[in-house]
Amino acid sequence: MRKRLLGHSLEVSAIGYGAMGLSEFYGETNDNTALKVLQTIVGADVDFIDTANLYGRGHNERLIGHFLANMKSHQRQKIKIATKCGIERSDNESYNRRINNSPDYIKRCCHESLQRLGVERIDLYYLHRIDPQTDIEESMASLRDLVQEGKIAYVGLCEVSATTLEKAHRVYPVTALQTEYSLWTRDIEADILPMAIKHGIGVVPYSPLGRGFLTGKYLSNQSFSENDFRKHNERFSDHNLNHNAKILAAVQPLANKYHCTLGQIALAWLLSQYDKIVPIPGTKNSQYALENAKANEIVLQSEDVTLLNNLKNIIEVKGERYSAEGMKGINA
Repeated sequence: MRKRLLGHSLEVSAIGYGAMGLSEFYGETNDNTALKVLQTIVGADVDFIDTANLYGRGHNERLIGHFLANMKSHQRQKIKIATKCGIERSDNESYNRRINNSPDYIKRCCHESLQRLGVERIDLYYLHRIDPQTDIEESMASLRDLVQEGKIAYVGLCEVSATTLEKAHRVYPVTALQTEYSLWTRDIEADILPMAIKHGIGVVPYSPLGRGFLTGKYLSNQSFSENDFRKHNERFSDHNLNHNAKILAAVQPLANKYHCTLGQIALAWLLSQYDKIVPIPGTKNSQYALENAKANEIVLQSEDVTLLNNLKNIIEVKGERYSAEGMKGINA
């Protein structure tokens, strides 16, 4: 597995792993299966695992903490853990949430995440969403304090505008920006990605496989159970899936050319966009986890990168990526 730098000094595997789906949002979960997937990715030299206090209301962090506690020490030392705070969920099982960036909240959440993960220091700590009621400078000062206290090593932000990113970076160096970025979600290319490149900030694309769509495995809304986020997501309506499948048809010849899968092309394309991009595909399947990790071996030729870059000018993606509730705090 090749390595990449987030920011100027956080070295991680070129492909990371997004653990969210091990706890919720994508259908049924099973802790034993989840632990096997985590073991698989570590065996494939993936050393960058992403979680959040939000996922499963703490379950995801506890699961990863359990996994870390049972690793051999030489393996454990290689693993970098990223987690987040900034979104408060309702106590019931609804999707309702509130954005909170207050200093007291940030510090309390950090302490709770350290306990759930069973670690003394979090490698990368993100502000998950941005609250317009709290100045970003105030939130960054709190994160800077946590670095100085030895609770976190590096600071990250999620789903922020270019303006917010630059303002935050003036207060304390932002090591990584996590944002949705893939062949069917390319909003950041206009000004956010250039801003990250300007300051040498790493970019961590979540849902780099379009929540599974870019693998070509989901062409019908009937594929999803009722407790799967995608079942009621606009992009995954049958009408929009039929339209958006034009992207898959355009990518298939490249998958044939490189003797790989559609998903591996999607990941290899992201790696070609910026040398500090580290995608974090998630899966509950060990075979797919290995497949994703091997995407780091594919180097696309320049003409193929250009072809994929141009898809956004040819195919208009149909459907919003989130509901109005899910868009809270995005690109503030």
